[in-house]
Amino acid sequence: MRDFKQLKVWQKAHQLTLSVYKVTAAFPRAELYGLVSQMRRSSASIPTNIAEGCGRYSQAELAQFFVIAAGSASELEYQLILSCDLSFLDVSEYETLTNDVVEIKKMLTSFLQRLKTDR
Repeated sequence: MRDFKQLKVWQKAHQLTLSVYKVTAAFPRAELYGLVSQMRRSSASIPTNIAEGCGRYSQAELAQFFVIAAGSASELEYQLILSCDLSFLDVSEYETLTNDVVEIKKMLTSFLQRLKTDR
């Protein structure tokens, strides 16, 4: 088992989730149960799956949860595009959040590659 709170990728994913909650608070009320809910769930899923994977005993299980976290990051990446295209996010917010998501995806990929070589 690993302490997920010590992982830079978890820390960055947690900060991203906080940012997503903040920006979606300004979205139209009509999106509360639509895009707002989806973005909050997908963003929170990233650090949640990292944490769950760290609580598992095998590297294979850890890798599985990191793959799920990467999928959630891709889901959020699309939702950010949609939010910007609908003018719910301004371009600077979109770029900042997207850059964070892309960096997290790269970190997860790097972590998964290291796990493969450790086997």
